[in-house]
Amino acid sequence: EGEFNIIHNIATDKNGYIYICDRENHRVQIFDKSGSFEAAWSNVHRPCAIYIDEQQRIYVAELGYGNNVSKNVPNIGPRVSVLEQSGKVLERIGHMGYGFENGQFAAPHGLCLDSNLSIYVAEVARTNMSHYTTPPDVLRSFQKLVKA
Repeated sequence: EGEFNIIHNIATDKNGYIYICDRENHRVQIFDKSGSFEAAWSNVHRPCAIYIDEQQRIYVAELGYGNNVSKNVPNIGPRVSVLEQSGKVLERIGHMGYGFENGQFAAPHGLCLDSNLSIYVAEVARTNMSHYTTPPDVLRSFQKLVKA
């Protein structure tokens, strides 16, 4: 609690709570406005970005590859999770495993919502994918994923 292994993003909600993506500890840590530890969510995998909408739903972009959870459990893949303030998962967006097709992610690293609650996800070009897989030189995709 209160210790980190690669802080990757930070957001605050309307009550002043601070949400920190603790990427390599596979969790989001939550602190009150005075900095006191409140909770940690471990139901995320390598969280890289976080966004909190007006209804206080929390969106977390998660990396998948490069760090298996267990040798007996397949990697969950990159995705976006939508959670309540309690940490309960409402929705998971993204297919199992990484990819470059619609509905797949390679390495989501940023996200936001617009006034219509459309979700926008930014990804990095290179990631810890298989050494045998090279992402395309140019990749442009724009799709509506889900309306919250």
